[in-house]
Amino acid sequence: MKLQNPLRRVVLKASLISLASSCLPWRPARAQEPLRIATSYKLMTLDPHYANLNENTALLSHIYERLVYQDERLDLKPGLAVSWRALTETQWEFKLRPNVRFHDHSPFTADDVVYTIERIRDFIKSPSGGFRSYVSGIKAVSASDPLTVVIETKGNIPNLPLLLSSIFIMRRAGQGFQTTDDLNTARSSIGTGPYRFQNWSSGEALHLTRNDDYWGDKPAWAAVSFRIIESPAARVAALSTGEVDVADAIPARDVASLKQRGARIANIGAARVNFLQFDVARETLPGVTSKSGGTIPNPFKDPSVRHALAWATDRGILVEKILAGYGTPASQIFPNGLPGTSAHLQPEAPNYTEAKALLAKAGFPDGFNLVLAGPAGRYPGDSESLQAIAQSWARIGVSAQPAVSPFSVFNTKRSAGEYAVWYGGASGEAVDIVLDALLASPDPERGTGALNFGHYRNKTFDEMLLKAEGLQEGPQRNSALADATDFVMADQPIIPLYHFHHIIGFGPRVASYVAHPRGWTTAMQTLAATE
Repeated sequence: MKLQNPLRRVVLKASLISLASSCLPWRPARAQEPLRIATSYKLMTLDPHYANLNENTALLSHIYERLVYQDERLDLKPGLAVSWRALTETQWEFKLRPNVRFHDHSPFTADDVVYTIERIRDFIKSPSGGFRSYVSGIKAVSASDPLTVVIETKGNIPNLPLLLSSIFIMRRAGQGFQTTDDLNTARSSIGTGPYRFQNWSSGEALHLTRNDDYWGDKPAWAAVSFRIIESPAARVAALSTGEVDVADAIPARDVASLKQRGARIANIGAARVNFLQFDVARETLPGVTSKSGGTIPNPFKDPSVRHALAWATDRGILVEKILAGYGTPASQIFPNGLPGTSAHLQPEAPNYTEAKALLAKAGFPDGFNLVLAGPAGRYPGDSESLQAIAQSWARIGVSAQPAVSPFSVFNTKRSAGEYAVWYGGASGEAVDIVLDALLASPDPERGTGALNFGHYRNKTFDEMLLKAEGLQEGPQRNSALADATDFVMADQPIIPLYHFHHIIGFGPRVASYVAHPRGWTTAMQTLAATE
């Protein structure tokens, strides 16, 4: 009996939703017709190790697989590895799944795992660090036999299986490492996943065909076509007219109208945070001026200014008005109650009087001007949130001019340092992984700071986080992570805004869709409707 594909197993646990009559164009689900998905994720590379973005995580998970994966409760489950254990504090053993083949029919072995880890650790040079932080603590990796991998770490890494749950396994390809350019030609997009690569148009579309030799359950759809549609309104329109069967990142404001037209909705709270991030390093900043337009020193170097802006941010309006209740106000990285979160941090109501007093104390009694940057259509409520925040900050004298652009443009400009303060988002397997990427000091050796575009540095926080990460999974580790979170958030390097819900709409060809808290959009999360 074949084992099930991990994400497919999640779907099969979901109860089927009966197909009621609807206004959406009805077509019976024929397995040979492609599943058509409109996604906000703009896939720009076929290299599964180059960019640690949901574009890769979601879309390339059809082609590639991981040793370990996280289910819808974020629990670790066997993937290409059937088991794992710590041999010592610095040595792990992973037993691999037998009889697995790549799309070119070559066998999957321990050598492919060795190749993958060494490629990420020693070869790939991603501008944002990519996945290097996940393997930077690995000293050596070897194959003791074709189905056993032994990993030696530089120190105690008790959460190594969790770290590896983000790593896609590539096939060892002859001599040397494959380059990103080689992979982008599509000649080498060969994995073990449930779907084979067919073709793509960078940033526009991805087409896949079923892998009939897949080791797990046979995928439901013979083919899958992803259309990259960055505009939320265009995704909603495509679903409404029946042009697509699934659309992700549905704005909360459109849920009611989609339901009226016969679409069904799946949603789940996101294991992520959306926030405002400050450049705290440079002496002066682009777009930040006095009220008269003159150059001023970087105000965000002063924690009092950051706290003032946090107090002047009305998270309740963002959640209730912009997200229509499909979210929760944020005070830290993950929603309260998840492992590693702090019970002491609670979202605060705005206090404009105290905020204005803090600004005056910091030397800005009249406030200042700034450009508030962010992506348009990347996250639920992103551009609308910037407008609402600008209105709130105006009450304390800070004149914020929202500047939104497509995520690809925004991301390039943010990396180039063209912004002073911006709206961002971060998700990850666990609290400490996001803290490492977002707030830990940039450190190429440790692989931290991949998302720390504000160049925030706090040695005490770094030490607290490193100590917490050295503890075994459990209450003591969670408490140490909560303490580190309390400490760093008291310095306000970011302003947590909200934890939005992932909202996915689907039409009559799909019987049910199981949303994942990581926000993945895949064909494996769907069940086909029948006539």
